[in-house]
Amino acid sequence: MMIAVARALIATPQLSAEALSGELRDTFTQWLDDPENNRAPGMTCLRACQALKEGVPWPHATIPGSKGCGANMRVQPIATVPAATTRAGAAQLQAAMTHGHATALAASDLTAHTLHLLLDGALPAELPTHLRQYVQAQRTTYHHAWLGDLWTHTPEPSPEDFIARGWDECSDALERALQASTGLPLHADPCHYSGEGWIAEEAFATGLLCFLLFPQDPVRALQLAATTSGDSDSIACITGSLLGAHLGIHSFPTDWTDQIEYSQELHTLARALTTLSSKGA
Repeated sequence: MMIAVARALIATPQLSAEALSGELRDTFTQWLDDPENNRAPGMTCLRACQALKEGVPWPHATIPGSKGCGANMRVQPIATVPAATTRAGAAQLQAAMTHGHATALAASDLTAHTLHLLLDGALPAELPTHLRQYVQAQRTTYHHAWLGDLWTHTPEPSPEDFIARGWDECSDALERALQASTGLPLHADPCHYSGEGWIAEEAFATGLLCFLLFPQDPVRALQLAATTSGDSDSIACITGSLLGAHLGIHSFPTDWTDQIEYSQELHTLARALTTLSSKGA
Protein backbone atom coordinates (compact mmCIF):
# COMPACT_ATOMS: atom_id res chain seq x y z
CA MET A 1 0.00 0.00 0.00
CA MET A 2 3.01 2.28 0.31
CA ILE A 3 3.31 2.12 -3.47
CA ALA A 4 -0.40 2.97 -3.71
CA VAL A 5 0.14 6.07 -1.55
CA ALA A 6 3.13 7.11 -3.65
CA ARG A 7 1.17 6.72 -6.88
CA ALA A 8 -1.70 8.78 -5.49
CA LEU A 9 0.63 11.51 -4.27
CA ILE A 10 2.41 11.77 -7.61
CA ALA A 11 -0.94 11.97 -9.40
CA THR A 12 -1.90 14.92 -7.16
CA PRO A 13 0.78 17.59 -7.71
CA GLN A 14 -1.57 20.27 -6.36
CA LEU A 15 -2.37 18.67 -3.04
CA SER A 16 -5.84 19.00 -1.59
CA ALA A 17 -8.02 16.68 0.43
CA GLU A 18 -10.51 16.19 -2.39
CA ALA A 19 -7.87 15.45 -5.01
CA LEU A 20 -5.75 13.17 -2.84
CA SER A 21 -8.69 11.20 -1.42
CA GLY A 22 -9.93 10.57 -4.96
CA GLU A 23 -6.55 9.27 -6.08
CA LEU A 24 -6.17 7.19 -2.93
CA ARG A 25 -9.57 5.63 -3.56
CA ASP A 26 -8.37 4.59 -7.02
CA THR A 27 -4.97 3.27 -5.96
CA PHE A 28 -6.32 1.49 -2.87
CA THR A 29 -8.96 -0.20 -5.02
CA GLN A 30 -6.25 -1.26 -7.48
CA TRP A 31 -4.31 -2.70 -4.54
CA LEU A 32 -7.40 -4.56 -3.36
CA ASP A 33 -7.88 -6.20 -6.77
CA ASP A 34 -4.20 -6.85 -7.46
CA PRO A 35 -3.56 -10.61 -7.84
CA GLU A 36 -0.27 -10.12 -5.98
CA ASN A 37 -2.19 -8.89 -2.94
CA ASN A 38 -1.85 -12.32 -1.39
CA ARG A 39 0.32 -11.67 1.66
CA ALA A 40 -2.23 -11.71 4.47
CA PRO A 41 -3.13 -8.01 4.45
CA GLY A 42 -4.96 -6.72 7.50
CA MET A 43 -8.72 -7.02 7.73
CA THR A 44 -9.11 -3.29 8.39
CA CYS A 45 -7.53 -2.44 5.04
CA LEU A 46 -9.48 -5.13 3.22
CA ARG A 47 -12.84 -4.09 4.67
CA ALA A 48 -12.31 -0.37 4.18
CA CYS A 49 -10.96 -0.74 0.65
CA GLN A 50 -13.88 -2.96 -0.31
CA ALA A 51 -16.24 -0.22 0.86
CA LEU A 52 -14.23 2.37 -1.07
CA LYS A 53 -14.51 0.19 -4.17
CA GLU A 54 -18.28 0.11 -3.73
CA GLY A 55 -18.39 3.90 -3.73
CA VAL A 56 -18.94 4.48 -0.02
CA PRO A 57 -17.66 7.95 1.00
CA TRP A 58 -14.39 7.44 2.81
CA PRO A 59 -15.53 8.82 6.21
CA HIS A 60 -18.09 6.01 6.21
CA ALA A 61 -15.84 3.40 4.61
CA THR A 62 -13.13 3.72 7.24
CA ILE A 63 -13.04 1.50 10.32
CA PRO A 64 -13.42 4.04 13.14
CA GLY A 65 -12.13 1.86 15.97
CA SER A 66 -8.99 0.65 14.21
CA LYS A 67 -5.52 1.98 14.88
CA GLY A 68 -3.61 -0.87 13.26
CA CYS A 69 -0.08 -0.31 12.02
CA GLY A 70 -1.23 -0.47 8.39
CA ALA A 71 -2.06 3.22 8.81
CA ASN A 72 1.57 4.28 9.16
CA MET A 73 3.48 1.46 7.46
CA ARG A 74 2.52 3.09 4.15
CA VAL A 75 2.87 6.82 4.97
CA GLN A 76 6.52 7.20 3.92
CA PRO A 77 5.91 8.96 0.56
CA ILE A 78 4.07 11.77 2.37
CA ALA A 79 7.31 12.62 4.21
CA THR A 80 8.58 14.25 1.02
CA VAL A 81 5.87 16.96 1.11
CA PRO A 82 7.69 20.20 2.07
CA ALA A 83 4.85 22.21 3.65
CA ALA A 84 4.32 21.13 7.26
CA THR A 85 0.55 21.64 7.48
CA THR A 86 -0.07 20.00 4.11
CA ARG A 87 2.20 17.11 5.04
CA ALA A 88 0.38 16.58 8.34
CA GLY A 89 -3.05 16.74 6.72
CA ALA A 90 -2.10 14.38 3.91
CA ALA A 91 -0.47 11.91 6.31
CA GLN A 92 -3.57 11.81 8.48
CA LEU A 93 -5.92 11.59 5.50
CA GLN A 94 -4.20 8.57 3.96
CA ALA A 95 -4.49 6.84 7.34
CA ALA A 96 -8.10 7.89 7.86
CA MET A 97 -9.19 6.37 4.55
CA THR A 98 -9.00 2.97 6.26
CA HIS A 99 -8.14 3.49 9.94
CA GLY A 100 -10.45 6.01 11.58
CA HIS A 101 -9.03 5.91 15.11
CA ALA A 102 -7.37 9.15 16.25
CA THR A 103 -4.17 7.32 17.19
CA ALA A 104 -3.81 5.94 13.67
CA LEU A 105 -3.97 9.49 12.36
CA ALA A 106 -1.52 10.91 14.89
CA ALA A 107 0.94 8.02 14.50
CA SER A 108 0.94 8.42 10.72
CA ASP A 109 1.55 12.15 11.07
CA LEU A 110 4.37 11.52 13.57
CA THR A 111 5.96 8.89 11.32
CA ALA A 112 5.92 11.20 8.31
CA HIS A 113 7.25 14.10 10.37
CA THR A 114 10.14 12.03 11.72
CA LEU A 115 11.10 10.89 8.23
CA HIS A 116 10.89 14.47 6.97
CA LEU A 117 13.23 15.64 9.74
CA LEU A 118 15.80 13.00 8.79
CA LEU A 119 15.48 13.75 5.08
CA ASP A 120 16.07 17.39 5.97
CA GLY A 121 19.32 16.55 7.74
CA ALA A 122 18.29 16.24 11.40
CA LEU A 123 20.62 14.08 13.47
CA PRO A 124 19.30 11.08 15.39
CA ALA A 125 20.41 12.67 18.68
CA GLU A 126 18.19 15.65 17.91
CA LEU A 127 15.03 13.61 17.37
CA PRO A 128 13.90 13.31 21.01
CA THR A 129 13.63 17.09 21.40
CA HIS A 130 12.06 17.61 17.98
CA LEU A 131 9.50 14.85 18.42
CA ARG A 132 8.44 15.83 21.91
CA GLN A 133 7.92 19.40 20.71
CA TYR A 134 5.91 18.26 17.70
CA VAL A 135 3.63 15.99 19.71
CA GLN A 136 2.89 18.79 22.16
CA ALA A 137 2.32 21.39 19.42
CA GLN A 138 -0.06 19.13 17.48
CA ARG A 139 -2.00 17.72 20.43
CA THR A 140 -5.28 19.55 19.76
CA THR A 141 -4.79 20.37 16.07
CA TYR A 142 -7.59 18.83 14.04
CA HIS A 143 -7.06 19.23 10.29
CA HIS A 144 -10.62 20.08 9.26
CA ALA A 145 -9.71 20.70 5.62
CA TRP A 146 -8.36 17.15 5.33
CA LEU A 147 -10.51 15.17 7.76
CA GLY A 148 -13.88 16.88 7.45
CA ASP A 149 -16.39 15.60 9.99
CA LEU A 150 -14.58 12.33 10.70
CA TRP A 151 -14.50 13.14 14.42
CA THR A 152 -18.32 13.12 14.59
CA HIS A 153 -18.28 9.36 14.04
CA THR A 154 -16.59 8.91 17.44
CA PRO A 155 -17.71 9.38 21.07
CA GLU A 156 -15.46 12.41 21.65
CA PRO A 157 -17.31 15.70 22.29
CA SER A 158 -15.13 17.85 20.00
CA PRO A 159 -12.57 17.48 17.21
CA GLU A 160 -9.87 18.68 19.60
CA ASP A 161 -10.75 15.99 22.13
CA PHE A 162 -10.80 13.40 19.37
CA ILE A 163 -7.31 14.12 18.05
CA ALA A 164 -5.83 14.76 21.52
CA ARG A 165 -6.61 11.17 22.42
CA GLY A 166 -4.47 10.01 19.52
CA TRP A 167 -1.56 12.29 20.31
CA ASP A 168 -1.63 11.30 23.98
CA GLU A 169 -1.31 7.63 23.08
CA CYS A 170 1.51 8.44 20.65
CA SER A 171 3.23 10.50 23.35
CA ASP A 172 3.13 7.60 25.79
CA ALA A 173 4.60 5.19 23.24
CA LEU A 174 7.23 7.72 22.18
CA GLU A 175 8.39 8.24 25.77
CA ARG A 176 8.79 4.50 26.29
CA ALA A 177 10.93 4.29 23.16
CA LEU A 178 13.07 7.29 24.03
CA GLN A 179 13.72 6.04 27.54
CA ALA A 180 14.74 2.63 26.22
CA SER A 181 16.95 4.15 23.49
CA THR A 182 19.67 4.99 26.01
CA GLY A 183 20.55 1.31 25.92
CA LEU A 184 18.95 -2.12 26.16
CA PRO A 185 20.42 -5.17 27.89
CA LEU A 186 22.20 -7.59 25.58
CA HIS A 187 19.71 -9.71 23.63
CA ALA A 188 16.74 -7.73 24.99
CA ASP A 189 13.60 -7.62 22.87
CA PRO A 190 12.63 -4.02 21.98
CA CYS A 191 8.96 -5.05 22.06
CA HIS A 192 9.20 -5.50 25.82
CA TYR A 193 9.95 -1.79 26.13
CA SER A 194 7.94 0.07 23.50
CA GLY A 195 5.29 -2.38 22.38
CA GLU A 196 4.78 -5.24 19.95
CA GLY A 197 3.94 -3.07 16.95
CA TRP A 198 0.53 -4.41 15.99
CA ILE A 199 -0.97 -0.96 16.59
CA ALA A 200 0.19 2.24 14.93
CA GLU A 201 1.79 4.08 17.84
CA GLU A 202 3.74 0.99 18.93
CA ALA A 203 4.92 0.20 15.40
CA PHE A 204 6.31 3.72 15.21
CA ALA A 205 7.79 3.64 18.70
CA THR A 206 9.51 0.27 18.37
CA GLY A 207 10.70 1.05 14.85
CA LEU A 208 12.14 4.30 16.16
CA LEU A 209 13.77 2.51 19.09
CA CYS A 210 15.57 0.06 16.81
CA PHE A 211 16.76 2.98 14.69
CA LEU A 212 17.99 5.04 17.65
CA LEU A 213 19.92 2.11 19.09
CA PHE A 214 21.94 1.68 15.88
CA PRO A 215 21.47 4.81 13.72
CA GLN A 216 24.75 4.31 11.87
CA ASP A 217 24.52 0.53 11.50
CA PRO A 218 21.61 -0.39 9.21
CA VAL A 219 22.37 -4.11 9.34
CA ARG A 220 22.21 -4.35 13.14
CA ALA A 221 19.20 -2.05 13.35
CA LEU A 222 17.20 -4.01 10.78
CA GLN A 223 18.25 -7.37 12.18
CA LEU A 224 17.01 -6.24 15.59
CA ALA A 225 13.71 -4.94 14.16
CA ALA A 226 13.08 -8.04 12.05
CA THR A 227 13.64 -10.52 14.88
CA THR A 228 11.43 -9.05 17.58
CA SER A 229 8.64 -11.04 19.19
CA GLY A 230 6.00 -8.66 17.83
CA ASP A 231 4.84 -7.53 14.39
CA SER A 232 8.40 -7.70 13.14
CA ASP A 233 7.78 -6.93 9.46
CA SER A 234 5.91 -3.74 10.37
CA ILE A 235 8.57 -2.70 12.87
CA ALA A 236 11.33 -3.41 10.34
CA CYS A 237 9.44 -1.46 7.69
CA ILE A 238 9.50 1.67 9.83
CA THR A 239 13.07 1.10 11.05
CA GLY A 240 14.26 0.66 7.48
CA SER A 241 12.48 3.81 6.37
CA LEU A 242 14.17 5.83 9.12
CA LEU A 243 17.56 4.38 8.23
CA GLY A 244 17.03 5.14 4.56
CA ALA A 245 16.00 8.71 5.28
CA HIS A 246 19.07 9.20 7.47
CA LEU A 247 21.76 7.26 5.60
CA GLY A 248 20.47 6.71 2.06
CA ILE A 249 20.05 3.46 0.18
CA HIS A 250 23.77 3.07 -0.49
CA SER A 251 24.36 2.45 3.21
CA PHE A 252 22.65 -0.96 2.93
CA PRO A 253 24.53 -4.06 1.76
CA THR A 254 24.31 -4.51 -2.00
CA ASP A 255 23.26 -8.14 -1.61
CA TRP A 256 20.20 -6.74 0.15
CA THR A 257 19.42 -3.90 -2.22
CA ASP A 258 19.92 -6.10 -5.28
CA GLN A 259 17.00 -8.26 -4.11
CA ILE A 260 14.46 -5.51 -3.42
CA GLU A 261 11.09 -6.43 -4.84
CA TYR A 262 9.58 -3.94 -7.29
CA SER A 263 12.91 -2.10 -7.23
CA GLN A 264 12.52 -0.47 -10.64
CA GLU A 265 9.11 0.96 -9.81
CA LEU A 266 10.36 2.11 -6.41
CA HIS A 267 13.26 3.97 -8.06
CA THR A 268 10.85 5.58 -10.53
CA LEU A 269 8.47 6.63 -7.77
CA ALA A 270 11.33 7.99 -5.65
CA ARG A 271 12.58 10.14 -8.51
CA ALA A 272 9.09 11.48 -9.14
CA LEU A 273 8.58 12.29 -5.46
CA THR A 274 11.95 14.04 -5.34
CA THR A 275 10.93 16.16 -8.33
CA LEU A 276 7.61 17.07 -6.70
CA SER A 277 9.35 17.94 -3.45
CA SER A 278 11.84 20.22 -5.17
CA LYS A 279 8.95 22.08 -6.76
CA GLY A 280 7.35 22.64 -3.35
CA ALA A 281 4.34 20.38 -3.90
